[in-house]
Amino acid sequence: MKYYSPIRIYKIFILLLSFFLLIKKKESFLFFKPLGPKELKESISNLGASFIKLAQVLATRADFFDSEYLEELKSLHDELPPMKQEEFEIVFNRSINPDIFSKFEKTPIASASIGQVHIGYLKDGTKVAVKLKRYNIKNQVISDIKILKSLNRLFRPLFSHYTKNSIEAVIEEFASMILQEISFNKEVENLESFAKKYANSGVLFPKAFKEYCNDEVIVMSFMEGFRFDDKEALKKAKIDFRPIIKKLVDFYAEQMLVNGFFHADPHPGNLLVNSKGELILLDFGMVKKIPNSTRIAIINMIKAAHERDYELYVSSAKKLGVIAYEAPESEMMEFVERMFDIFSDNSLSATSMQNLAFEVLESTRNLPFKLPQEAIYILRVSAIIEGLGTTYIENFNGIKDILPVLQKNIPRALGGKESMLELIVDEIKDTPFFIKDLKGVIKQANEGELKVELSRNQLEYLQKELKEHSKATTLSFAFMLLALFLYLIEPSLKILAIVLFAIGFIRLIYKN
Repeated sequence: MKYYSPIRIYKIFILLLSFFLLIKKKESFLFFKPLGPKELKESISNLGASFIKLAQVLATRADFFDSEYLEELKSLHDELPPMKQEEFEIVFNRSINPDIFSKFEKTPIASASIGQVHIGYLKDGTKVAVKLKRYNIKNQVISDIKILKSLNRLFRPLFSHYTKNSIEAVIEEFASMILQEISFNKEVENLESFAKKYANSGVLFPKAFKEYCNDEVIVMSFMEGFRFDDKEALKKAKIDFRPIIKKLVDFYAEQMLVNGFFHADPHPGNLLVNSKGELILLDFGMVKKIPNSTRIAIINMIKAAHERDYELYVSSAKKLGVIAYEAPESEMMEFVERMFDIFSDNSLSATSMQNLAFEVLESTRNLPFKLPQEAIYILRVSAIIEGLGTTYIENFNGIKDILPVLQKNIPRALGGKESMLELIVDEIKDTPFFIKDLKGVIKQANEGELKVELSRNQLEYLQKELKEHSKATTLSFAFMLLALFLYLIEPSLKILAIVLFAIGFIRLIYKN
């Protein structure tokens, strides 16, 4: 089958090998060399939807790739040529009843990796956007995920514990999200949930006509507007940039900090601004829910960053899982402080900031950074918003321009009340429950049944340490038992037995 053709598998192998060599900072492996920045981008584009989406996730990993590669990865868009006419006809005929339209334009206005968008007019004259899924894209994506996971098993043993887990997280999250994205039924569900939850946000969303939608087509209201990054069009329409960027940052602060339910793909093609200066959000294939523990860790990181409390910042990053539990506290605090100093320096140009940041990152390659699944799209969204900000504001960056807005939203994120009276009433209401919980803890302590909860990251660290310790201990005892066995079977091998026993004993003492 074409999805599993030897040529395609070979191209995917070369792509993954390039990722491996670049992450490990190796110039070659046997006679293979990593693809150059432009070759890498071209290879990803040729492989199509799955790998474009994967590259967009990897584009957040400044700890994996040098600046030249990151620039190419960030410039990757999933804009592809439209479907062939015969493929379009197959999808159109099996997914849409043409009688619902008074007019349908067969030339798409946008063509991405998963689907393409056409303009249509319903019988009552309503202008609609019709999103058609690409022909056989589901089969292509499923086969790509299988190939990707199979080949990754070849490279997995060659990575360090932390890098291995990060890459595993990237692949797992990418696979999960792209499978959601190719389900148009799920996208309609996401759109309706999102529009309901953020009905009072001041941001506009399209309306789905559910009676005409299925897993291959979405029919929704057509939203008129300029692309967010169309600077000239916005300037010509006399629309002020700064309030729109503030609105975008405020809206994402509400999504990620307050509700824990956010749109994970706010690239310029999915963000429009209408002639009234209102923000419009499109495409709900990638919507994520953040676990409460992750949301609290992010809130603490923002609070710590605002107060320059680097110790709290590092401990919160450990709870989030971005930094390994056993990472050296002092080195991590020094790293964080240097990065904050760079990005809060107004005298530096955007290019200078980036160059200095890469120098600092280069010096920390051996520190145990990780990337849990929950953090992947949070980082991606942050990077996209920062990139959009730099389109309009010179030296725009997350610390100087975004952090104060996020900090302002923390009271709401933590359930803060509008007035002091409401806060006092809530505290009084909670007092009996607090006393009850305190009595329970004291009782458990007296009875020797007090339980201590460990975070997932702490458990992972303990598991890793126990595994390494038990492996070393088992090997030591194996040497000692082999020595005894040899001596009992063949006393003439006494010298060899003593040497083996000594190796096992020394190894046991040394490892413990």
